[in-house]
Amino acid sequence: MATIPLTPSQQRILSLLQQENQALSAQAIYLRLRQLRQGVGLATVYRALDVLRKNGLVQMRLLPNGEAVYNALLHDRHHLTCLRCNASIPLGNCPLQDLEQHLQKTYNFEVYYHTLEFFGVCPQCQAQKFA
Repeated sequence: MATIPLTPSQQRILSLLQQENQALSAQAIYLRLRQLRQGVGLATVYRALDVLRKNGLVQMRLLPNGEAVYNALLHDRHHLTCLRCNASIPLGNCPLQDLEQHLQKTYNFEVYYHTLEFFGVCPQCQAQKFA
């Protein structure tokens, strides 16, 4: 993965995401930076996230409600996502690692990351269905 020069705004956003243990929406990133007095405009946040994503530094995934959330690309992430409450449960291991390596070799394609997400209903929402 090639390293690109980052603008100060891109660096602040990447640093924030690297410190978080959960994915954040662009709006949440914008608000968090304002709280830290490192504010940038919301449009700048969206532009920076797009550049970071295209360069393999940030991963984006869509929640069932259509909202995009972002996290720093420390490793591939895999989730079980509840369609009722939008809870997202991270999976501990990657069942696709061998496939990724095969695809990289076969197609000479540099893979930055991949996602795997299963959608359903979490135990808490299942319990509420019968309550």
